[in-house]
Amino acid sequence: MRTLRTAFLVFGLAAALVVPALAADKYPSRPIRFVAGFPAGGAVDITARVMADWLSSDLGQQVVVENRGGSGGNIGAAAVVDSPPDGYTILFVGANNAISTSLYKKLPFDFIRDTAPVAGIMRLTNIMVIPPSLPFKTVADFIAYGKANPGKLSFASSGNGTSVHMSGELFKAMTGLDMVHVPYRGSAAAYPDLMTEKVHVLFDNLPGSIEFVRSGQLRALGVTVAKRWPGLPDIPAIAETVPGYEASIWYGISVPKGTPPEVVAILNKSVAAALADPKMKAKLAELGGVPMPMTPAEFGKLISDETDKWAKVVKFANISVD
Repeated sequence: MRTLRTAFLVFGLAAALVVPALAADKYPSRPIRFVAGFPAGGAVDITARVMADWLSSDLGQQVVVENRGGSGGNIGAAAVVDSPPDGYTILFVGANNAISTSLYKKLPFDFIRDTAPVAGIMRLTNIMVIPPSLPFKTVADFIAYGKANPGKLSFASSGNGTSVHMSGELFKAMTGLDMVHVPYRGSAAAYPDLMTEKVHVLFDNLPGSIEFVRSGQLRALGVTVAKRWPGLPDIPAIAETVPGYEASIWYGISVPKGTPPEVVAILNKSVAAALADPKMKAKLAELGGVPMPMTPAEFGKLISDETDKWAKVVKFANISVD
């Protein structure tokens, strides 16, 4: 009898160890919802759809991008936090998620506590763009006009708490310019007003603006990273005019806290394969991005470090959102 009980105990322990593996073997067995916290047509949406196409092909199940715009990406984040931790709802993550922690006074979640990092996708820069009808040819020209005409310049953003917003706030604080912030529901909505001079400048993620720059519909004055960006050597860094100015941007994927590590590993492996694929690298390069392969732990550290960094910027700029 003792031998029989021991056998059942051993079998039970073995079964407990096998169940997660079996679950992982079957994942994914149905479509995956890929939540992007911004409307269609913007930089986040463009990049999310490129990645969703790869994941769909690699995982053998459709990965559907769901745009949940509003509140600087927080509506989308909240939707994912409230979803079952089963790997069938994943979140497109960006600097906005790190910024929101300190910028928003009241959030229904704690991003680091309530999500689990999966993988990095790419690094990129924001780019300072203006209508070509404006006379400014350089960052210095823009600053000189703004100082001579306080309150007459306005900067658009893709919403409160986004990297687009904070890039503008940091520029405003470091130059001493009096500019009016005009938030939109995603950067795509801002472009018609920017092109018609209803607003005067936008610090958008590169994927959203690069084609407008290439076509001559917008003029690029500078990139927000510390040095000139690969592939855009003719566009100066804003830091060349405003020493110390820097706002680096990044994208990645997270899932609800409690998602099985086996599922996280499958998603991470698929993203890593994408970032190693020459065709995917070329697509990201077209969007102005540099692949950023990371383990879940490495991506988690990036989110934590960026949360601390942007908290200092929020304090420096003396801004908050209710």
